[in-house]
Amino acid sequence: MTLTQAEKAAVVTIWAKVATQADAVGAESLERLFASYPQTKTYFPHFDLSQGSAQLRAHGSKVMNAIGEAVKNVDDIRGALAKLSELHAYILRVDPVNFKLLSHCILCSVAARYPSDFTPEVHAAWDKFLSSVSSVLTEKYR
Repeated sequence: MTLTQAEKAAVVTIWAKVATQADAVGAESLERLFASYPQTKTYFPHFDLSQGSAQLRAHGSKVMNAIGEAVKNVDDIRGALAKLSELHAYILRVDPVNFKLLSHCILCSVAARYPSDFTPEVHAAWDKFLSSVSSVLTEKYR
């Protein structure tokens, strides 16, 4: 799924704001994920999943760092996330549907934090971008 130049610009513009709070957005997105889709907790049996826990914040930071890499390499998301895709497919064996669920939670967290900037066009661009990220992360399963 290829993003248009306008969509890329929208993703980069919002990311500039998100990046300043990426750790908090990442933790909030994971909290949304675990609250809305409790079955996803099974991949984190060794984590303290309570709100604001150090482990939740650390993993949220990793998630958003990966999103940041995808933004920086928006023309080569596949290359930017190749190792992460292999890790989740071959070692962690995460159910591919969870990437879509997390993408939705990230979208909700970003929209909630930046409501005036999150126009319908920006929403559509971010949805398409996160769908591309999810697609890349699940392609090793095929």
